[in-house]
Amino acid sequence: TTEPSSDSDSSPTAESVEDNPDGGCHIYRNGYYGSSIAVVEGILEVNIIQMTSIQTTESQAENSLVDFVVTCQGSLPTDVCTVVSDPTCQMSKSMVCDPIVVTDECLLTVRRAFEEPGTYCINITLGDDTSQALASALISVNGGEST
Repeated sequence: TTEPSSDSDSSPTAESVEDNPDGGCHIYRNGYYGSSIAVVEGILEVNIIQMTSIQTTESQAENSLVDFVVTCQGSLPTDVCTVVSDPTCQMSKSMVCDPIVVTDECLLTVRRAFEEPGTYCINITLGDDTSQALASALISVNGGEST
């Protein structure tokens, strides 16, 4: 049994009930609790502002290289992940993640290789310890050229 407390303090109290399967008894716990919340801004928005095909020599012709210029708003990211999928963005073909150092403003270039010509869905995710944000684009890679 429990009796009401004669303490007139109006602080919040917590009560939890646990079942004791052996005796069918209940244990009551009363007490005070406190909590703190830290609000962080996080990465709010990611945009792919430019996609540029990189000219390669004939010996490197098996891979088409594309540079993606990416910007973001909010806190500065610490890592970037790129997922290359089919044109419907349903079937993932590859995923590459790299740590990055962004010091002043969120503007970075992400270079990725494509093994064969075709149309691809690109998801670029920027993240930090507390948040992630994503930008997607369709790209057509034509043997060293992209549109």
